This record gives sequence, structure tokens and C-alpha cells, in this order.
Amino acid sequence: VQLQASGGGLVQPGGSLRLACAASRFTADYYAIGWVRQAPGKEREGVACISQSSEKTVYSDSVKGRFTISVSRDDAKDTVYLLMNNLNVEDTAVYYCAASREFSLSNNPSDYTYWGQGTQVTVSP
Repeated sequence: VQLQASGGGLVQPGGSLRLACAASRFTADYYAIGWVRQAPGKEREGVACISQSSEKTVYSDSVKGRFTISVSRDDAKDTVYLLMNNLNVEDTAVYYCAASREFSLSNNPSDYTYWGQGTQVTVSP
């Protein structure tokens, strides 16, 4: 499973960003896909996950109501998006997308087997 994350950047507090995780076609049908972030000096934190076939989603308390995870499919690939609204400085981190075949819905970073490279999100005035 190959995952390619993109979309990070610098944004002011209160702003929005949309991250994208590209995967080969049908990946999202058989794998739960999640977004995990890691801020400097802190442990990894799972923030959002979407189950196989996009039936269910789960969010961490720190992002609930502000972040939305979704899946788009075309002939060539599946793309998992993380729409982040009302960002604050505590959201600054490297964001990774990850996939799990064994777990259908999890925000525990240890449950993920496959990882993409990270994309930096910086929220600063």
C-alpha cells in the first residue's frame, strides 16, 4: 500500500486547509484510512479515521466539529481528504496519512501498518 500526502502549508489562526492522501484504486475499500499528526516534542495523535468502504468516521476530541475526513474515488486512485477548519496554533504538526487492514476504525497510531510521508501544517499569526 502506497500513500502520498499533500496539501500542508502555512495558515493564520481561524483559517482552513485541505490535506489529501492519494492511494491506489480500491485501497479505501479494503483499508481503514486515518490521519495522524505529530507536533514537535509530542507523541503521535490520531485525529480522524474513515472505515473501509467509507461507512463510518471517528474524530479525536481535539478536532471534532472542525475537521472532516472524506474519500473520493476515480478510475485511477482513491483520495482521502482531511478538511481542517477554524485552525489554531495547537494544530501545528506534521500530518501523516496511514492505513490499516486489521482495524476498521481507530485513532490509535499503533493500529496502522502503512504510512505515507508527512506534510507540514503550520498555524501562525
